[in-house]
Amino acid sequence: MMLNPYKTCLLIDDNYIDNFVTRKVLESSNFAEHIIVTESPAEAINLLQEGTVKPDVIFLDIRMPMMSGFEFLQEYDTLVMDKKDIKIFMLSSSLDPTDMAQSAGNKYITQFIHKPLTFKVLEEICS
Repeated sequence: MMLNPYKTCLLIDDNYIDNFVTRKVLESSNFAEHIIVTESPAEAINLLQEGTVKPDVIFLDIRMPMMSGFEFLQEYDTLVMDKKDIKIFMLSSSLDPTDMAQSAGNKYITQFIHKPLTFKVLEEICS
Protein backbone atom coordinates (compact mmCIF):
# COMPACT_ATOMS: atom_id res chain seq x y z
CA MET A 1 0.00 0.00 0.00
CA MET A 2 1.80 3.14 1.19
CA LEU A 3 5.54 3.28 1.11
CA ASN A 4 6.94 4.71 4.32
CA PRO A 5 5.84 8.32 3.97
CA TYR A 6 7.33 8.80 7.45
CA LYS A 7 10.57 7.70 9.04
CA THR A 8 9.56 7.43 12.69
CA CYS A 9 6.13 7.22 14.27
CA LEU A 10 5.64 7.48 18.03
CA LEU A 11 2.46 5.98 19.47
CA ILE A 12 1.52 7.08 22.99
CA ASP A 13 -1.43 5.22 24.51
CA ASP A 14 -1.88 3.49 27.87
CA ASN A 15 -4.14 0.81 26.38
CA TYR A 16 -2.25 -2.33 25.33
CA ILE A 17 -5.02 -3.58 23.02
CA ASP A 18 -5.40 -0.20 21.29
CA ASN A 19 -1.63 -0.08 20.81
CA PHE A 20 -1.62 -3.58 19.36
CA VAL A 21 -4.39 -2.75 16.87
CA THR A 22 -2.96 0.67 15.92
CA ARG A 23 0.52 -0.78 15.46
CA LYS A 24 -0.82 -3.52 13.16
CA VAL A 25 -2.63 -0.94 11.01
CA LEU A 26 0.50 1.24 10.84
CA GLU A 27 2.75 -1.73 10.00
CA SER A 28 0.51 -3.25 7.37
CA SER A 29 0.15 0.11 5.62
CA ASN A 30 3.92 0.76 5.72
CA PHE A 31 3.14 4.11 7.34
CA ALA A 32 6.60 4.55 8.87
CA GLU A 33 9.98 2.85 8.84
CA HIS A 34 10.05 2.77 12.65
CA ILE A 35 7.09 2.53 14.98
CA ILE A 36 7.83 3.19 18.63
CA VAL A 37 5.10 2.42 21.13
CA THR A 38 4.94 3.58 24.73
CA GLU A 39 2.13 3.24 27.24
CA SER A 40 3.52 6.14 29.26
CA PRO A 41 3.35 9.81 28.20
CA ALA A 42 6.06 10.59 30.78
CA GLU A 43 8.35 8.01 29.15
CA ALA A 44 7.59 9.55 25.75
CA ILE A 45 8.63 12.98 27.09
CA ASN A 46 11.90 11.46 28.34
CA LEU A 47 12.58 9.79 24.98
CA LEU A 48 11.98 13.10 23.18
CA GLN A 49 14.02 15.08 25.71
CA GLU A 50 16.98 12.70 25.42
CA GLY A 51 16.69 12.72 21.64
CA THR A 52 16.41 8.91 21.72
CA VAL A 53 13.32 9.20 19.52
CA LYS A 54 12.96 11.78 16.74
CA PRO A 55 9.46 11.22 15.40
CA ASP A 56 7.90 12.72 12.27
CA VAL A 57 4.49 11.72 13.54
CA ILE A 58 3.02 11.22 17.01
CA PHE A 59 -0.29 9.49 17.68
CA LEU A 60 -1.43 10.59 21.13
CA ASP A 61 -4.28 9.29 23.27
CA ILE A 62 -6.15 11.78 25.49
CA ARG A 63 -7.31 9.78 28.50
CA MET A 64 -4.37 8.15 30.27
CA PRO A 65 -4.00 7.61 34.03
CA MET A 66 -0.77 9.37 35.06
CA MET A 67 -0.65 12.10 32.42
CA SER A 68 -3.36 12.97 29.90
CA GLY A 69 -2.68 13.73 26.25
CA PHE A 70 -3.20 17.43 26.99
CA GLU A 71 -0.78 17.30 29.94
CA PHE A 72 1.70 15.60 27.60
CA LEU A 73 1.32 18.54 25.21
CA GLN A 74 2.04 21.01 28.04
CA GLU A 75 5.27 19.13 28.81
CA TYR A 76 6.04 18.83 25.10
CA ASP A 77 5.73 22.60 24.80
CA THR A 78 8.58 23.05 27.28
CA LEU A 79 10.97 20.70 25.45
CA VAL A 80 13.90 22.36 23.75
CA MET A 81 13.87 20.60 20.39
CA ASP A 82 12.91 21.23 16.78
CA LYS A 83 9.16 20.60 16.60
CA LYS A 84 8.26 22.28 13.30
CA ASP A 85 8.16 19.07 11.22
CA ILE A 86 6.45 16.87 13.81
CA LYS A 87 2.79 16.12 13.18
CA ILE A 88 0.73 15.19 16.23
CA PHE A 89 -2.55 13.38 15.77
CA MET A 90 -4.84 13.11 18.78
CA LEU A 91 -6.05 9.51 18.54
CA SER A 92 -8.92 9.02 20.94
CA SER A 93 -12.18 7.24 21.52
CA SER A 94 -13.48 10.40 23.22
CA LEU A 95 -16.69 11.87 21.88
CA ASP A 96 -16.46 14.79 24.29
CA PRO A 97 -16.86 18.07 22.34
CA THR A 98 -14.55 19.74 24.88
CA ASP A 99 -11.73 17.33 23.95
CA MET A 100 -12.27 18.02 20.26
CA ALA A 101 -12.35 21.79 20.81
CA GLN A 102 -9.24 21.64 23.00
CA SER A 103 -7.49 19.57 20.30
CA ALA A 104 -8.55 22.00 17.57
CA GLY A 105 -7.20 24.89 19.62
CA ASN A 106 -3.82 23.30 20.29
CA LYS A 107 -1.01 24.57 18.05
CA TYR A 108 0.73 21.18 18.01
CA ILE A 109 -2.24 19.04 17.02
CA THR A 110 -2.59 18.44 13.29
CA GLN A 111 -5.86 16.54 13.52
CA PHE A 112 -8.24 14.77 15.91
CA ILE A 113 -8.81 11.14 14.88
CA HIS A 114 -11.38 8.78 16.38
CA LYS A 115 -10.22 5.30 17.34
CA PRO A 116 -9.73 2.87 15.86
CA LEU A 117 -7.16 4.11 13.36
CA THR A 118 -8.07 2.88 9.86
CA PHE A 119 -6.33 2.52 6.50
CA LYS A 120 -8.69 5.14 5.08
CA VAL A 121 -7.61 7.70 7.69
CA LEU A 122 -3.94 6.89 7.09
CA GLU A 123 -4.43 7.40 3.36
CA GLU A 124 -5.99 10.80 4.07
CA ILE A 125 -3.10 11.74 6.37
CA CYS A 126 -0.60 10.79 3.69
CA SER A 127 -2.31 12.46 0.76
